[in-house]
Amino acid sequence: MSDTISIASWNINSVRFRMEIVERFLREQAPDVLCLQETKTVDATFPADAFRRLGYTHQILHGQPMHHGVAIVSKIPIFEDDRLDWQANGEARHVGVRLENGLRLENVYIPAGGDVPDRVVNPKFGQKLDFLQRMIEWSEQLDVPTLLVGDFNIAPLECDVWSHKQLLDVVSHTPIEVETLGRLQAANDWVDLGRSFIPAPERLYTWWSYRAKDWAASDRGRRLDHMWATKDVAAQAVGHRVHEDCRSWLKPSDHIPLVTEFRF
Repeated sequence: MSDTISIASWNINSVRFRMEIVERFLREQAPDVLCLQETKTVDATFPADAFRRLGYTHQILHGQPMHHGVAIVSKIPIFEDDRLDWQANGEARHVGVRLENGLRLENVYIPAGGDVPDRVVNPKFGQKLDFLQRMIEWSEQLDVPTLLVGDFNIAPLECDVWSHKQLLDVVSHTPIEVETLGRLQAANDWVDLGRSFIPAPERLYTWWSYRAKDWAASDRGRRLDHMWATKDVAAQAVGHRVHEDCRSWLKPSDHIPLVTEFRF
């Protein structure tokens, strides 16, 4: 194994529909490991052969029909560690693996939470907060070098959204979500690698709605995708890239990939 490992994370919003841009990204950037969220396919129809042809022969899949789904594909050996049901309803939203060097890699797709930030009116919002609470309890017990990546569906900082004032009541940036995510971060003193390499208040978005005719011109972005590391792992991070250009590719996801490089 090389002493340098690059790990990518991308909410692909249907891996089969967007396999063309996934292949382009892997050819151009060639990360050692790719974590995917919202694959939207059962394991039997995951495009495993396409990944194998690109050298990603190690694959850990956790899919379901039409919705959600996560996967980790890798050029280097990975070993399934766990698939936790933080949603408490059987949805495929998490898979964890271990690398040969002992690193634990957790790939998660946190629920979006619906449109109304009220758990009474909108049960989906309550499910999101409960999901995070289960992650907090898990995080408190964690005692191994870990990288936590995925679509968290929360933009925590004021500078993580195009307009803090206008999004205060919009799910993904409400005070209770930000506070809950903050408790998750504190539960194991996680290092936010995105803001470690691109300090606030520098512009840093990972998601733009499909609703905008010209996403780049309107630039109403949010930082919903994250990579967090335990302190021992964060100390080995030597680079972090946000591939905004992928949002302009043919049939794009509304999210873009993140890549962190580590030297172990």
